[in-house]
Amino acid sequence: MTINDLEILNMEGYISNYRRGRHTVHPKQCILVFPKIKSRKEANKLIGRTVAWYSSSGKELKGKITRSHGNNGAVRANFKKAGLPGQALGTKIKIIK
Repeated sequence: MTINDLEILNMEGYISNYRRGRHTVHPKQCILVFPKIKSRKEANKLIGRTVAWYSSSGKELKGKITRSHGNNGAVRANFKKAGLPGQALGTKIKIIK
């Protein structure tokens, strides 16, 4: 099963966690999971896409998918300024471009 460009636009996923190590947390970088993406090869097609997270107050924070994360289809995204707030973890995110 392959993913078309039309299927990628408006695809919804969720924010899994910040990118982190044993002692450090990088709030500007998040790990995103999209249910339709099952492999690293499919995840690499998402690189360069823009994602948006919408807060409950209607504020939009944009980020860019930079690389894949692991072998099961997760991707990393960079967000500007201070990154995403903690309440964004586990919520929906959408590919807009």
